[in-house]
Amino acid sequence: MITVRKSSERGTTRTDWLDSKHSFAFADYYDPAFESFGALRVINEDQVAGGGGFPPHRHRDMEIVTYILEGALEHKDSSGGGGIIRPGEIQRMSAGAGITHAEFNASRDQPCHFMQIWIMPSQQGLAPSYEQKAIDAQAMANKFIRIAGPDPQPNEVRLMQDAEIWAAKLDADVEAIHNLAPGRRAWVQVTKGEVSVDTERLSAGDGAAVTDQAHVALRSRTPAELLLFDLP
Repeated sequence: MITVRKSSERGTTRTDWLDSKHSFAFADYYDPAFESFGALRVINEDQVAGGGGFPPHRHRDMEIVTYILEGALEHKDSSGGGGIIRPGEIQRMSAGAGITHAEFNASRDQPCHFMQIWIMPSQQGLAPSYEQKAIDAQAMANKFIRIAGPDPQPNEVRLMQDAEIWAAKLDADVEAIHNLAPGRRAWVQVTKGEVSVDTERLSAGDGAAVTDQAHVALRSRTPAELLLFDLP
């Protein structure tokens, strides 16, 4: 079964420096039909104006993953983690027992466009930690590659949960298939372009829950970029 979450139906937060769209309940936005999807708790698509950013704030017991679409984002946290993340990289912060962090657009005049993902960890009270990895850009051309999981390989970050994040950049009219093990389900999030998932047509910002299927089969209608979350 495929359940589509259209971009236009997402929650929004707008300030003078932030345009954020929420696929799931977040902050003041609540939708009982889209509180979470298994351990996947948040998918926010954020656009931060030049010079803007999130001042220091605290999190706990959450795996927070950042994936940049355009621009660059600077990160600092109380675990000692920090750096600038750009397209082609993935960043993971485990909030664990508690962590304070800040994120700012690394440019004073260019916008930063990114996805921030929260995944609920399998255990609470873990030691906070941070990592940032380069993604193998050639490997993700016209197919899915894993960029995060509980047993990370090179070019992947670790998740403290039985969850995986996969990414693909597709040329137009390319078929990509992701197999699902028995009992697994997937969430597909289109970040750029247009794709078809079975008979459903998805555009940038759209998401889809895929349940009770042996695989996710999609075809790009235009050049496209997307994330796929493989979950129990």
